[in-house]
Amino acid sequence: MCAHSILLDFLMDPTRFADDNQRNVIFKTIFGELENVFPQLKTVYEMATEDGYLYVLAHNNVLIITLRFFNQGVITINVEFYQDEGQEPKLNYTSSKQLENSLTKKLNVLSRHVLPPIKRGDLPRYFPSADERLLEYDIDKLVFEQQSEFQKIQIVHSKTLGNMLVLDELQNIAESDLIYTETLMQRGIENYKDKEICILGGGDGALLYELLKEEPKFVTMLEIDEIVMQACNKHLRSICGDVLEKRKGANYEIVVADCMAYMKKYVKEGKKFDYVFGDLTDVPISDTPTGEIWDFIRTILEHSLKLLKPDGKYLTHANGATCPEALQMFEEQLKLLTPPVKFTKATAFVPSFMEHWVFYQVSLA
Repeated sequence: MCAHSILLDFLMDPTRFADDNQRNVIFKTIFGELENVFPQLKTVYEMATEDGYLYVLAHNNVLIITLRFFNQGVITINVEFYQDEGQEPKLNYTSSKQLENSLTKKLNVLSRHVLPPIKRGDLPRYFPSADERLLEYDIDKLVFEQQSEFQKIQIVHSKTLGNMLVLDELQNIAESDLIYTETLMQRGIENYKDKEICILGGGDGALLYELLKEEPKFVTMLEIDEIVMQACNKHLRSICGDVLEKRKGANYEIVVADCMAYMKKYVKEGKKFDYVFGDLTDVPISDTPTGEIWDFIRTILEHSLKLLKPDGKYLTHANGATCPEALQMFEEQLKLLTPPVKFTKATAFVPSFMEHWVFYQVSLA
């Protein structure tokens, strides 16, 4: 049960509708093809715009079509209607492809493109990639949704990925994403046995759960959002086990607090760790490394270095491999740190991200 938007785009020589008569001929051709699909179609509104011309068409006062002629030669047809579950669709991808093919022949267009129905309203189905492309997921159920003091929290179910944690409309981790956690922790490369570890963030519990399998001496996890942990404990048990329920064990403890406050406390006490994990915000996409998020990332880096033993490491996720400019800016920030550091990086394809993700391993030079 949701609103459907079906989008058809055509590119033509703009001189072909440079005047009203030519545009009217093209409009009548398009209208005729649409009327074959939607009998009793009516034009309810039309107007000239600064960049072309707009028509609004209606079918049975239920289905609305906006038809745009852009002066640059682009014609867009947007069909919108509401679809109750079990109803026959008024227009589906197959019939919209047939419409596209018919119009292509009659209009002799330069190029064309039709999208499958975009479904809006009942379930979150679309999330952005790192470089802000739209990704569609096979979401069939909203499992959990709540606004915490800090963020909007959703857990949705994907037919192929399992349950997936979404924070402020960004996918974070799914049941399919063990590779994300293993690459972040560099499993098989780093040795965590008998080591002291601090996790900054990590509210889904996956990193803590996997680290405990490596027999560390002690893991302290600092997570600010209680509701995230409650939701993941109930709906993402396959990736976090029972660590978010117990909160404390022989070799770990979860502290519900602002990690910055505790990092400052640990620095003052002289506490040191073999590993510090930054499982917090992604490296942002921006023109320059300025702003609140970049300031936060630099502060986390600076304090994390103060908490590391001489041979310790700071491990973190960054962003997608499709965002080289952002990754380069992050590396430039690493090079500015005092004391100086050296770093390596690793890349893995994360199923729920539908893209390759980049992770950094930072140590004192």
